[in-house]
Amino acid sequence: MPVVGVYDVVVCGAGPAGVFAAIAAAREGASVALVERFGFLGGMATAGLVMPLSVFTYQNKRVIGGIPWEFLERLEAMGGGYIEKPLGNVAFDPELYKLCMQRMVLEAGVSLYMNSYLTGTVVGTDGTIECVVIENKNGSEALEARVFIDCTGDADLAAMAGVEMQPMNGEPLQPLSTYFILAGVDTSSPIISEAMHHNKQGENCHCLPIRNYLLEHAEELNIPEFGGPWFCTTLHEGCVAVNMTRTAADACDNRDYTAAECRLREDVYRMAEILRANFAEFKECYVASVATQAGIRETRRIKGVHTMTAEEYMSGYKYADSISRGAHPIDIHATKGSSQVAHFLEQAAYVPYRALIAQNYPNLLVAGRCLSADRKAFASMRVQASCMGTGQAAGVAAAMAVKSRCAVQSVDIEALVAKLKKIGAQLD
Repeated sequence: MPVVGVYDVVVCGAGPAGVFAAIAAAREGASVALVERFGFLGGMATAGLVMPLSVFTYQNKRVIGGIPWEFLERLEAMGGGYIEKPLGNVAFDPELYKLCMQRMVLEAGVSLYMNSYLTGTVVGTDGTIECVVIENKNGSEALEARVFIDCTGDADLAAMAGVEMQPMNGEPLQPLSTYFILAGVDTSSPIISEAMHHNKQGENCHCLPIRNYLLEHAEELNIPEFGGPWFCTTLHEGCVAVNMTRTAADACDNRDYTAAECRLREDVYRMAEILRANFAEFKECYVASVATQAGIRETRRIKGVHTMTAEEYMSGYKYADSISRGAHPIDIHATKGSSQVAHFLEQAAYVPYRALIAQNYPNLLVAGRCLSADRKAFASMRVQASCMGTGQAAGVAAAMAVKSRCAVQSVDIEALVAKLKKIGAQLD
């Protein structure tokens, strides 16, 4: 197959982690390619309609800064984002989000390979990744690089390369949810206007009046599996993003994922019907948009040089190689039923660089949902603000490894932290 590009850094996956990994590496002087299976950027935010982006601020202090915060400010200036105070959750218009992200990626000089699916990799005997294989309308193509960053969410590149994954120990994966946008909603209603803003620290923002009614009448209304519901403003009057569907499935199994997406699409329309028939705020509503893909909470994550534990995470332990933060509650959704376990943090947590690297892979970094954490710590780190922060760190580290001609395990941590602070990462 043809080698169609040779780069310093290749990033696989253009979601919240991948976009900021690519921009960060490019701004550090690396030549960068970004591979994305859809024809737009944003991942779970845009393909999954996962709203709001959370959490950027905690205990009145920003915890995720730098390029992700620059993106939020630009998005807000375009009229496509609304930064909720004081918690720093961000409501957004998905289409303007795509445009803003695209502009920043292209301005940074990143080469985009959209509509391209990662299908394989070539790994040397010493664990060095030589190239990745992608499929698109041009056929099978290869991209070579000095360093590769896996931001696929499901650790696809790492798994293809043979990296050991965290064991699940028989625990069920968190369920999938397909988000959807309803139009024709009375967003002036106190119930909805209160629920669609996520700005209260230490509180679950689900809509309790509607949740309690649905639980009470679940059997008689024949309500499918549901969570929440959580509503979020899309910045347009009469429209809300809805998070309430859920089903058990392994998104890394094609047949299981396909069946789950079919169930969830049916459930979207059933949920809209139930809301329309039972709540005055929704009596004129209709489904305006359904997420391109089901939202994935949990699949594979690597066994890294260090695995973050819940004890470290919840205690706010600061590692010597801390390169990002996390502030979302430890949030575990039940696979069956409507329950959810949410442990709110007393202080923002730290993420070590060693959670982004595997022992025997000298030119592979991961970021976002692929990182090395136990199940409880991961249940906080999986959200989008945290993914943006680890993506930014991985991009800077990759560029440093290229410049120093060293393995990712040998990157100068002190220099990495200094560079991250310089561009605005909140690490103190």
